[in-house]
Amino acid sequence: MTSLLYPKAIIPKTIINEVETALSYYPELKNTAINFEFKKNIKKSTMQAQPTASSFLKRKGQRSYNIFISETIKISGEVLYTIDMPQEVLIGWIGHELGHVMDYKNRSNLNLMWFGVKYLLSDNHIATAERAADTYAVQSGMEQYILKTKDFILSQANLEQSYIARIKKYYLSPEEIMDIINQRDAKLSES
Repeated sequence: MTSLLYPKAIIPKTIINEVETALSYYPELKNTAINFEFKKNIKKSTMQAQPTASSFLKRKGQRSYNIFISETIKISGEVLYTIDMPQEVLIGWIGHELGHVMDYKNRSNLNLMWFGVKYLLSDNHIATAERAADTYAVQSGMEQYILKTKDFILSQANLEQSYIARIKKYYLSPEEIMDIINQRDAKLSES
């Protein structure tokens, strides 16, 4: 379904409110082609953002992106539908993925290809990329959603320990998010 607010976004009807809420924090993505699509399973992740293959033949300002969303997530040994997650958590997850899109938009095609290779080969680069996406989301004002998502993953959902360990290893901690908020707010008060 095409969004009325974001005409270049293709969004499943079941999550249009959550996606539009997340997109509202990224006005610079208003005219960016983004396809949100449910997948049966995404390896080691709940969501995944990436440029479309054809985008590498276009200028960086004309790229299109996919955000793949796993249909299900395993909580306490039970498989649940992602769309049944608390709304604020889902918005936070989507906001994080939009942070990746923001990161990708600023890269040349060659830099983006090298970025993808390093992501596949280097644990340190995965952490750098995931922390950058969190940072974009927080700097865009999405901290309430990002913090809700972190809290859900780390303490409420009873997710598999391997998934929680991955989150702790690669993503910003709640304390680091608060540091970014404080730095952002200090810069705003100076100007």
